[in-house]
Amino acid sequence: IFSGLVSVLIVFVWLGGNQVSPLRPICDLRVLEHFIREAQDSEVIMVRSLCVSHSMSAMKSYFVPLTSVDFAFWEHIDVHEQAVEVQTGLSLLVQALSTAMKAVSNSRLASALDNNISNIHSLSQILHSLDLQVYTQSQEVSSLPELLQVQSSFLRGKVRLLLSAAPACQRQNS
Repeated sequence: IFSGLVSVLIVFVWLGGNQVSPLRPICDLRVLEHFIREAQDSEVIMVRSLCVSHSMSAMKSYFVPLTSVDFAFWEHIDVHEQAVEVQTGLSLLVQALSTAMKAVSNSRLASALDNNISNIHSLSQILHSLDLQVYTQSQEVSSLPELLQVQSSFLRGKVRLLLSAAPACQRQNS
């Protein structure tokens, strides 16, 4: 958790400090973009580490959030329901990434997965102020490459949609 907070602080410094409101830093989508780039970098590291070879191609299942978005439905549900789905999805990603990290022998990939977990914890802490109940909607994937693709898609999709439409962010942009 501490490393996650450090990641958020590093991003704030990287963004220039005064450009971001300290009360609603996630409203600046550059923070999320940074986390998305790091998730995508993990996919590249995995490919370069030859994880698709025999050692990683062993069938391992992970439960991950659904990344598809029914925009008509999404726009008509309460922001709190959206936040619940996103928080639950982030939790599923942490569980899956933690399981994958234990099975990885490549230290560079393990470090990238650990960084992704830290970033997701940071996002969860930022969203935690909504204090919502858990709602689970998931799918099962059978490999680390699929898990990393879901992570990137989930951040680019549902997390971005929630944060760009969050009432606190709308008030800040007004």
